[in-house]
Amino acid sequence: MMKRLGVILADDLNIRAAMISDAALIARFNAAMALETEHMTLDDAVVRKGVHAVFNDAAKGRYIVAEIGGRAIGQLLLTYEWSDWRNGNIWWIQSVYVDPEFRGRGVFKAMYLHVQNAARECGVRGLRLYVEKQNNLAKQTYERLGMKLTYYDLMEEMF
Repeated sequence: MMKRLGVILADDLNIRAAMISDAALIARFNAAMALETEHMTLDDAVVRKGVHAVFNDAAKGRYIVAEIGGRAIGQLLLTYEWSDWRNGNIWWIQSVYVDPEFRGRGVFKAMYLHVQNAARECGVRGLRLYVEKQNNLAKQTYERLGMKLTYYDLMEEMF
């Protein structure tokens, strides 16, 4: 039985580095997140290769997984940006996904605090993420954790 402290799942929630054995689930979570947030259907083979690329090359990033009783229920991907202005790394949080059954219970908060603590211990200069403009629930969550909207708009050219 899960014990609850406020809304966070306390005793049974474990935040850990993802393992290669999590790759298939991470790929499924990524596809579910893209469909839910951007109404985009991803190519499963491409996503699986992309997830495996992270495990095969630590310079690309690393996944963090939240689990309860050995069941992965959430994930995020950390990637790295060098800031010459700050003479240090900034970690980007990407590919955030929490199983709908466990949303609103503090799973992302636990992952975020885990990442925040690790970043401080490593001398990282800050954390960033991007959020879909209309995703107000996510924005509120991030703001409650201390994140702020920046003065920058994100621009891209995808190939």
